[in-house]
Amino acid sequence: MRIHRVPSPPRMARFHIPPPALPSPQLRGRGWRSWRGPRTWAGVDRRPPPVRRGRSRPATAATTSAGAQPGTHTEPLGSSADPGPYPRSSPCAMDWQPDEQGLQQVLQLLKDSQSPNTATQRIVQDKLKQLNQFPDFNNYLIFVLTRLKSEDEPTRSLSGLILKNNVKAHYQSFPPPVADFIKQECLNNIGDASSLIRATIGILITTIASKGELQMWPELLPQLCNLLNSEDYNTCEGAFGALQKICEDSSELLDSDALNRPLNIMIPKFLQFFKHCSPKIRSHAIACVNQFIMDRAQALMDNIDTFIEHLFALAVDDDPEVRKNVCRALVMLLEVRIDRLIPHMHSIIQYMLQRTQDHDENVALEACEFWLTLAEQPICKEVLASHLVQLIPILVNGMKYSEIDIILLKGDVEEDEAVPDSEQDIKPRFHKSRTVTLPHEAERPDGSEDAEDDDDDDALSDWNLRKCSAAALDVLANVFREELLPHLLPLLKGLLFHPEWVVKESGILVLGAIAEGCMQGMVPYLPELIPHLIQCLSDKKALVRSIACWTLSRYAHWVVSQPPDMHLKPLMTELLKRILDGNKRVQEAACSAFATLEEEACTELVPYLSYILDTLVFAFGKYQHKNLLILYDAIGTLADSVGHHLNQPEYIQKLMPPLIQKWNELKDEDKDLFPLLECLSSVATALQSGFLPYCEPVYQRCVTLVQKTLAQAMMYTQHPEQYEAPDKDFMIVALDLLSGLAEGLGGHVEQLVARSNIMTLLFQCMQDSMPEVRQSSFALLGDLTKACFIHVKPCIAEFMPILGTNLNPEFISVCNNATWAIGEICMQMGAEMQPYVQMVLNNLVEIINRPNTPKTLLENTGRLTSPSAIPAITIGRLGYVCPQEVAPMLQQFIRPWCTSLRNIRDNEEKDSAFRGICMMIGVNPGGVVQDFIFFCDAVASWVSPKDDLRDMFYKILHGFKDQVGEENWQQFSEQFPPLLKERLAAFYGV
Repeated sequence: MRIHRVPSPPRMARFHIPPPALPSPQLRGRGWRSWRGPRTWAGVDRRPPPVRRGRSRPATAATTSAGAQPGTHTEPLGSSADPGPYPRSSPCAMDWQPDEQGLQQVLQLLKDSQSPNTATQRIVQDKLKQLNQFPDFNNYLIFVLTRLKSEDEPTRSLSGLILKNNVKAHYQSFPPPVADFIKQECLNNIGDASSLIRATIGILITTIASKGELQMWPELLPQLCNLLNSEDYNTCEGAFGALQKICEDSSELLDSDALNRPLNIMIPKFLQFFKHCSPKIRSHAIACVNQFIMDRAQALMDNIDTFIEHLFALAVDDDPEVRKNVCRALVMLLEVRIDRLIPHMHSIIQYMLQRTQDHDENVALEACEFWLTLAEQPICKEVLASHLVQLIPILVNGMKYSEIDIILLKGDVEEDEAVPDSEQDIKPRFHKSRTVTLPHEAERPDGSEDAEDDDDDDALSDWNLRKCSAAALDVLANVFREELLPHLLPLLKGLLFHPEWVVKESGILVLGAIAEGCMQGMVPYLPELIPHLIQCLSDKKALVRSIACWTLSRYAHWVVSQPPDMHLKPLMTELLKRILDGNKRVQEAACSAFATLEEEACTELVPYLSYILDTLVFAFGKYQHKNLLILYDAIGTLADSVGHHLNQPEYIQKLMPPLIQKWNELKDEDKDLFPLLECLSSVATALQSGFLPYCEPVYQRCVTLVQKTLAQAMMYTQHPEQYEAPDKDFMIVALDLLSGLAEGLGGHVEQLVARSNIMTLLFQCMQDSMPEVRQSSFALLGDLTKACFIHVKPCIAEFMPILGTNLNPEFISVCNNATWAIGEICMQMGAEMQPYVQMVLNNLVEIINRPNTPKTLLENTGRLTSPSAIPAITIGRLGYVCPQEVAPMLQQFIRPWCTSLRNIRDNEEKDSAFRGICMMIGVNPGGVVQDFIFFCDAVASWVSPKDDLRDMFYKILHGFKDQVGEENWQQFSEQFPPLLKERLAAFYGV
């Protein structure tokens, strides 16, 4: 078992289009997920949050300052004597009028806040804080928004947005007359002639409503619904705009008893407006109803057939926004009420085929989502098979870059490596804690590379038609497998060898998109295609070179399965050249692809290590900021893949100086430390004793990072108004590097631990409120237990209760690491573990028996461990050192224990666990009788147990056989699958 570094964010799982959909700056990957921005890949909601017109404006000091809470009077606008024009008394909401001088000051402030000058913005912010001391200031803001029609619209709207921020920050402190005046003005002016002002008022209304005011503002919904009947278009549209925002922000509340279920009235009301003469009103009506599909609101379910009928009637609406909302509704209905769509599925598919080619890209994108959702439905194959001949060319056509894409991507710029990255190029980076993993025998299952979503950082980071089309092709390839190829191969040949680079690039993308689903069917063509793709790595267009890197990484598993000289060596050689490409996008794609190749090839790369390191080290001096972060990952993955083979003086001399130079350049608060520390963690583990010359300063800095973060956290807890909460990622990544050092250096780490206060810090980290901190703490505890137990043992009495309380499978990674650490402590403590057995045993037995224990994904092998393997090993180890205490519970866990460990490779952890189970059977043989067949199966999973362990198995098997008698044994063994019977007879003579 090893503690495994999980890179962060995870490499793109499943499918990812390099430029413009290459991995986030830090990491490469194989998946689409990172394209999708805030949407989930396989989850319910793929749609972006609805865009609210008029809601978004450039941030200014005025709009970003929420201001201080109303309270004590201060001197506004720099006046030292005049208390300002804002009366301290509470105004009457109905007849409030502004003081003219005060109104002019507010207007001037609003003008100033639109200035691009930073100094002016700061002054505005200070003035806003002063003015917010006056409750009446909010009356001035609503007055400017709703009544001061002589002012320009941006100024009026800005006034409303500042008021919105004040409502958000401290609405509960508004005096009732002020709150009443604002609410009254909003409802009276929702029909303003300006669409911008209507939208701003709508935003203000829903912000007030979201502050708990839906219950306290009972007239709001009835009045807005009544205003829908107005013959004045502006009033109807303004009311609908406000209702749409309320539906977005408060959908669950609208369907609750707390408000007497207003949806029962609202849904039928909205449905009436599907036939309104104004396309804007029709669009609002559909958008309002759409908010309640995914939650299966009862009022909508009661009207579902009418809703679907009305949608069909609007299918060919002239307005693109209406068509987009119709498509969105059908996609969601496909997920939650497919039963109602099945009778019309043929027509719906034909409609979506047309809409996926809609001249409006927003409509086409929404329609394209349909294929992603349909692929997840059991009926997909049945209903879509006959339409593939139409659908596949449409999706393939959607995968070409548009002209605007190429402009945004600077597709004509071939060399930009000397151009420094802007800060916007570098996404925030989040570290993921180390996770315990176990080796496993199973083959990689389909989809095992799925990882979390990760937004792309490119100019085209938004989910667009190219990305959606490619993702749809990917998921459909996983549904139809080789059946897709007859529709695709004729197109592919024309695309891959097309003279126009944009078309050729899309063909390479298609080839990558189908790699996972159609791999078996593609194998006969790969000996010809892989050399062609390797040739494309030298294409004159950077976007072709980058997509070729990515697609080749999708076929890396096949490449590695062939003789090395055939494809691996040429691919590696060309990818290393591209790592030093003159184009930053190609560098990024090549680095990501090479890291994927490293994972697949592992020790196959050992003969080429010198050449690989020369290239990666040269890239240190060549890369700009963003790609440097990806380079760290490539080096860390190389260390993970080749392990101790990296521990050669020649390689250490190449690799360590640039890493240590970067280490020395970075300050403790620089977030670039995250990827560098992760990289060093892998390198330290691989180099083992080779890391000794560098270990002391690295170790000390990690301890300092942990200590600093804990101190900051304590100050924040005690004085939250004075201190900011610390970024605990610094502590997590430092703990993980300390784990890497302990794992790599083994006993050599003892002196470092002896000279530091790490055990005291670890005691605090193990009790941190953040699960990821505890996760990394338990990983470090396990590694220190193995490396220098002399320093852990004095703390066991304090540590064991904490470990016991963290055996909670709701936090599976924390639970796994705590469980593993307990197992390692067992092996060191021996019989002295006895006082602590009952502290952990019941929880471990409960965990191993849980039917839905989450699976642990082994990122380094792409294979799944049994859900309960780590608890099973720890239970076995507990039984090994304290058999008398654990054996009485044998019957409660023996079946899941055997099932969990049957697929684990032979190793030391498995050995100690099985010795434990044998000793427990010796103490309590009755505990295994009912499930003896599972024990037989687990024993047969061993390939080459040590001789004394084999003897233990032999004695138990023959003891059981002798006890039941030959005839009963024959009847019992008839239940065995043929392979099990064969193995037991061959190895144990039973």
